[in-house]
Amino acid sequence: MGSFPDDMQSLFPALATASESDEISRMERAFPNRIEAGRLLAEKLEKYADRDDVIVLGLPRGGVPVASEVAKRLRAPLDVFIVRKLGVPGFEELAAGAIASGGVRVLNEDVMRAIPHADEAIEIVTARETEEMQRREQTYREGRSAPELRDRIAILVDDGLATGATMRAAVKALRQRGAAKIVVAVPVGPPDTCHEIEEQTDETICLSTPEFFQAVGQYYEDFSQTTDEDVRELLTSAARDMPEGNRKE
Repeated sequence: MGSFPDDMQSLFPALATASESDEISRMERAFPNRIEAGRLLAEKLEKYADRDDVIVLGLPRGGVPVASEVAKRLRAPLDVFIVRKLGVPGFEELAAGAIASGGVRVLNEDVMRAIPHADEAIEIVTARETEEMQRREQTYREGRSAPELRDRIAILVDDGLATGATMRAAVKALRQRGAAKIVVAVPVGPPDTCHEIEEQTDETICLSTPEFFQAVGQYYEDFSQTTDEDVRELLTSAARDMPEGNRKE
């Protein structure tokens, strides 16, 4: 499929070196961990508390611990909305786009233009990530059916935005699923990405919008990996603790 330009990092500043990232991290870090970030987000979402038409959806994996805290404080059901980033081969952290349930695919055209043989490359990545998305659907819910989203207020939560590709795919998919209102809530993201997401949603909350954003992990003291087991446990606990009257499937 060809090789990528040697100056890929200059084309996409998000591919910062570890030393650059660490230095920015020390200067601008905002959140101790995902749990605390979720608690702070929930304070901005209090108007949605105790409503039977609200559902909180975490983007796996890292968005689920944040969403769990939001759901607890809003006393709302928690579920996952599975979206998979389409990483650039060889630069997998850089999103060329994303896919979501229902056959939705969103592409980052700026990134796509820099990929040799982009159409061929992205089809291979899409096939692989579709399989992973289906695996996670089965793994996380453990036999529970996916929630009904039509006519509900969906609060989409992640641990942060970078290019916004996965969140754009999630928003597009929720529109197709008939959500009455889409709210995106994240602890951190670059100003331009947060503004772009704001234009596509009914409401967007970005707690922190640092000007010199490089990567989400810079803005957490603890950004340890969230595992599949962590996600399963959070969803199982939420399903068990949710009052019967608030459950909609």
